[in-house]
Amino acid sequence: MRHLTFAAALALGTCLATPLAAQTTAQNTETAPMELSFERVFASPSLDGPTPRMVKLSPDGRYLTLLRNRADDRERYDLWAYDREAGDWAMLVDSEALGSGRELSEDEKMQRERARVGNLKGIIDYQWTKQGDGVLVPLDGDLYLASIDGEVERLTDTEESELNPSLSGTSAYVGFVRDRQLWVGEVGAEARPITPQEGEDVRWGEAEFVAQEEMDRHTGYWWSPDDRRIAVERFDESMVGVVTRAAIGATGTKVYDQRYPVAGSANAAVDLFVMDPDGGNRVKVDLGEESDIYVARVDWAADGSALYVQRENRAQTVLDMLEVDPATGASEVLFTERAAKPDYWVNLSNNYKWLKDGSLVWWSERDGYGHLYRYAGGEWTQLTRGEWVVTKLVGIDQQAGRVFFQGTKDDVLAQQVYTLDLADPGEPRLLTDTEYANSATMDEKGQTLVVTRSNDASPPQSYIADQQGERLAWIEENALDADHPYAPYLASHRPTQYGTVPAEDGTPLHWEMVTPELEPGKRYPVFFYHYGGPHAQVVTKGWDGGLRQAIVDKGYIWFALDNRGSANRGVDFEQPINRAMGGVEVRDQKAGAEFLKTLDFVDPGKIAVDGWSYGGYMTLKQLQADPGLYAAGIAGAPVTKWELYDTHHTERYMGTPQADGAAYEASSAISDATKIADPLLIIHGMADDNVVFENATAVIARMQESNVPFEMMLYPGYTHRVAGEQISPHRYNTVFRFLAAHGVTPPE
Repeated sequence: MRHLTFAAALALGTCLATPLAAQTTAQNTETAPMELSFERVFASPSLDGPTPRMVKLSPDGRYLTLLRNRADDRERYDLWAYDREAGDWAMLVDSEALGSGRELSEDEKMQRERARVGNLKGIIDYQWTKQGDGVLVPLDGDLYLASIDGEVERLTDTEESELNPSLSGTSAYVGFVRDRQLWVGEVGAEARPITPQEGEDVRWGEAEFVAQEEMDRHTGYWWSPDDRRIAVERFDESMVGVVTRAAIGATGTKVYDQRYPVAGSANAAVDLFVMDPDGGNRVKVDLGEESDIYVARVDWAADGSALYVQRENRAQTVLDMLEVDPATGASEVLFTERAAKPDYWVNLSNNYKWLKDGSLVWWSERDGYGHLYRYAGGEWTQLTRGEWVVTKLVGIDQQAGRVFFQGTKDDVLAQQVYTLDLADPGEPRLLTDTEYANSATMDEKGQTLVVTRSNDASPPQSYIADQQGERLAWIEENALDADHPYAPYLASHRPTQYGTVPAEDGTPLHWEMVTPELEPGKRYPVFFYHYGGPHAQVVTKGWDGGLRQAIVDKGYIWFALDNRGSANRGVDFEQPINRAMGGVEVRDQKAGAEFLKTLDFVDPGKIAVDGWSYGGYMTLKQLQADPGLYAAGIAGAPVTKWELYDTHHTERYMGTPQADGAAYEASSAISDATKIADPLLIIHGMADDNVVFENATAVIARMQESNVPFEMMLYPGYTHRVAGEQISPHRYNTVFRFLAAHGVTPPE
């Protein structure tokens, strides 16, 4: 993710980075291993090397743009462009020189938390104009238009933040949200609000909390391709319960009354309107008679003739595709996606695309695995099939009839990129190197691939490729040479091992392990990391950065395992957590611990578990379920009572507290907190707006009132993301002091 010599970053060629194992051998002959500290892991430049963010191609394909962070500040990003014809790099926007540096509004801070970019500074997003002659850049709450020749025009200059900025379909207009209203103006002219202001609880043009946090929908308005109409969300959260969030800081406390829909409570009331760019001709979209629904996705037909709305029921077992007349708001159900099994749910996806011919490429788990289908003329054609999953629709070349996607067909631990023919799908053709875990994006026309790859021996590399997967140019080769930030630590880099253990029903559970250089006869402690929750996969064959190597350098074995309920293994693998969170995942992680105890190089009395968020919840449940199995546990920002977590996530797996009270009671980490007999460290940010701090205080109070010993480390002013150049080392040094105090230490 870091700075590199820009002239060389896109050099054409076919040479690969030198394998890390070979470089390690060379290093071993020259230098003694250098121990990797937590301070260095989180310092600048990043040990991962330069890995750009948000790589995009201009509409005509000539320019490649990306966000590149600075060597002296790993969290600050600037906008760079590469002219593929001239072979030249240029910085389009210097975030430090242009930005005001003023504090962001609370709304923008919270949106960044939802998007998981709360730690970043400078430029975090941008959008090309349709003509390819400029880029819309949000920076420090204001908007700028950067032309490709380096000129920058300031579009807004206000104390308020301009949220969710976007260019219209033809780039004639720019829209944004300010003070709970949608504002629109011609590019370069003054914008004005086109929706009313209706008090503190009604917002236009924004996505409601659960849409941002759980549905991966971060906007509340959508331009038609021809600029004639805009679909705009209006939500009223006056009926949503209030969580009084005390953002406790080092020098004071700010109190926020945050609308937070906990499980079983009222959601925001969401409506959808279609209007002209000036706010005129406003019509309300008919979303159906049932009002307690989720507006999951909104898209326009390629010609602007129809609006497509994905409507999800509250139980998340039914997803309707509505076809809406943008002139009248009238709607009809085009098709319905239902849960693959009676006791399952419908997973939302961004892996779909409406085509110019009116057909749809669609992702579904209807056969038990996530696959691609085509919907045309009321008929379905399955494009991919097998006991593997499509994880991303990368792009479609509509003229050639080619589909490009990521999937686990060759290796569930190392995703690859594939292509197939729309008219005659057949067997997908592999486009990437199976020695790496790969991901990809494409330009809008599906002509050029942007591939990012890594493995245990190579930090992320990115390159441009043609439709056959042939590399055209490096974006960032990121070679592990002598100048790479990780070079001083190559001598002590330890390889990752992979394997499986069987769950109680025989299902193979994948694990990864990194050991120190083992000495005969010695036994080593284990740092057993876990997440355990849905929509996540911990064990992969990609580069995992310096953190676990720093842990191994301290003399610990790193171990992680993906339990049932986690992602990318199909419906039957994910479904067992239904109405049973904190059960099957705990038993699967126990199988990992029991496996570790059979290894002659593992100290069976020194296995410590660590997790954050759902992983923090798992730590509590594991210590409660199996006293004495683990030597210690670290619970970071744990959910402790699912009644305190939000509707969309919790009810998908647990139902409601009213209808499924017994399941909620069994899943609670509060009721059995007094059973914890092993050393426990609780960590939480005191301004957490996701897993609110009440989760921590609830379990803390229960254990204190029962005289159950534990330790805690609280971070004033920090949200769900307790991280930073100084705070992250503090957190991990605290963890390892805690382990040392309880005897979970390496052998002498």
